[in-house]
Amino acid sequence: MTPSEREVKTWLGEFEGAVRARDFEAGRRHFAEDAVAFGTWATAVSGLGRIEQEQWRKVWPRIRAFRFDEPVIRADGSTAWIAVAWSSEATGPDGRLFTRPGRATFVLARRDGRWLAVHSHVSLLPTQSEEQHGRL
Repeated sequence: MTPSEREVKTWLGEFEGAVRARDFEAGRRHFAEDAVAFGTWATAVSGLGRIEQEQWRKVWPRIRAFRFDEPVIRADGSTAWIAVAWSSEATGPDGRLFTRPGRATFVLARRDGRWLAVHSHVSLLPTQSEEQHGRL
């Protein structure tokens, strides 16, 4: 793993921690203001404020035990990307816990010496039933 790839892996671990802690401010520090995102709630949003409001605030408070699996990371110069599986737990309408497995892709740019996400795509695995998609 190159030094840049190690930095990007650290970025991913810190962002995972922000999600787990439901720390929106920490999450914002990992994204560029002009980022674009696709998500489990937000079909497509532009701008960090909209990403937080239309995706993160609708999901993060309702999940627990969020974690990324072992990522695939590539970095070259001022650009990097991450492809990674993730999982979390949520409570369904019946009060029972269920696991939410998914996948994510992040595109990062080095800006002012820091890695920032300029694009993210976080979604449930396609094998998840429509019933589970509707729960969260």
